[in-house]
Amino acid sequence: MAWVLGIAFSKKAELAQQVAFIEDTLQMNMDFRQFLNDAVYIDDPKNDGPDYFEKTIHNEKLGKTSFKFLLTDWDGGLLLLKRGQVNLILREYPDSLEYFFDPLNPQAKMVYILLSSTINDENLVYETASINPLTQKGNRYIDFLIPGLIAMGVMNSLLWGISYALIDMRSKKLMRRMVATPMKRSEFLISIFLARLSITIIEALLLLIFAFAYFHISIQGSLPALMMVFLAGNIAFSGIAILISSRTANSRIGTGLINVITMPMTVLSGIFFSYHNFPDFAVPIIQKFPLTMMADSIRSIFIEGAGFAQVSLNALILSIIGIICFSIGLRTYKWY
Repeated sequence: MAWVLGIAFSKKAELAQQVAFIEDTLQMNMDFRQFLNDAVYIDDPKNDGPDYFEKTIHNEKLGKTSFKFLLTDWDGGLLLLKRGQVNLILREYPDSLEYFFDPLNPQAKMVYILLSSTINDENLVYETASINPLTQKGNRYIDFLIPGLIAMGVMNSLLWGISYALIDMRSKKLMRRMVATPMKRSEFLISIFLARLSITIIEALLLLIFAFAYFHISIQGSLPALMMVFLAGNIAFSGIAILISSRTANSRIGTGLINVITMPMTVLSGIFFSYHNFPDFAVPIIQKFPLTMMADSIRSIFIEGAGFAQVSLNALILSIIGIICFSIGLRTYKWY
């Protein structure tokens, strides 16, 4: 955890601070354009993101700081902010600049301080800049956090509730009694899944009720699509849980196996902070994690207004992962 979080945060001066830059030729600020004169313009080679200016600042006290100004329009900037790819939106006017960010997001305030102080050092338009807090629903940090907590709750509930329970039953020789009954083995495992599914539904509802009542969050997308993703996530992590518990009868080994699965995804999958904090080469790998796919899909439904078309692929992949893991676990399961 120290190594991974150190990469994400302790070396932020060496990583690029990403800012959504609202490009408008009619509102062009010539002083700020002069600030970007020595910046490198990069055309996104994969065409899956916006083009951007990259500018590196060297300061004796603060060290080296790089900024990426992602060129986009207002709607695109809000989308980048909601997804956690940027923490701040910068908009230019002929005689001023405007900063848009959530004042309750400490990382956004850090980016604002770094950028505004850099501009101020170059005697530009800092004096006429203004701050516009983004406190609307969907733009706050809490709107980013709650969907991730729902996905993480599903993962922890299923992996610990199913894997540890099955390993404990095997260690106490209870599996032999199950095998001796007329019940099919697959039916026994499916019943465990259904029992945990009911618990994850209750846990998610309690979290949602609290978030609605206290933080006034809203679901902007499709509720049926949300239920589909929720069920697909349950299938995926149930299958993984059964596969983990298929052989060992030692609870300490089982605890280690569960932690090997849960800990990396908890840290990497964008639950508490965006996985775009990690180096670019790691992002495509992180996006393939089951927890990442579930969290991103739920988050897109909550704050981007996504429906079936946007999340169906992730839901299908999650379901396939669960079915494959369940099938392998059932074939290799040690019943006694």
